[in-house]
Amino acid sequence: MGSLKLAAILLLLSSPVLVSSALAQSAPTYGLGRAPSAEEVRARDINISETGAELPPGRGTPKEGEKVFTLQGCIVCHGQEGVGGLGPALKSKTSQDLPIWRRERILPLRSPFATTVWDYINRGMPLGREGTLKPDEVYALTAYLLFVNKVIPEDTVLDEKSLPNVKMPIGDNYARLPEWKPGTPRLQGYPY
Repeated sequence: MGSLKLAAILLLLSSPVLVSSALAQSAPTYGLGRAPSAEEVRARDINISETGAELPPGRGTPKEGEKVFTLQGCIVCHGQEGVGGLGPALKSKTSQDLPIWRRERILPLRSPFATTVWDYINRGMPLGREGTLKPDEVYALTAYLLFVNKVIPEDTVLDEKSLPNVKMPIGDNYARLPEWKPGTPRLQGYPY
């Protein structure tokens, strides 16, 4: 009798598992649940590192970037030469004699790497049409923004080889992530 009770209890406990797994197998997947193809992974792998190893072929100059800035409507949000629009300013209005941290928060000045500027434009601009710019347009816009902020001279040509070599105004004076190991506090003195 004891083993019959045990069998009945086990049957009752396992039956919801059997029923739920059967239901899960018959539920629609909505096109999810398969491994992505190599092409799909490549299409979404758009991270650009500081070395620029992932940059696509292309080129651009500040003069070409000024034209792209106008033709793509960047002026609408950022204003003429990147100043005065409703969007974030892209050109510093303060003196270059001020330390970088006392100037405005301008991406082409505060970014530790020129590849970060390229990456941001490539991923996030133009607003509402993100990711639609061609690599040449992104190189040109990057060159234009670096030029108007006096990071590069006007005759500079940026491409996948020259862009990672641009020396940014912030130099090595940017915040680096601290070393961290699982199970330890994230920052010294931070209790969590």
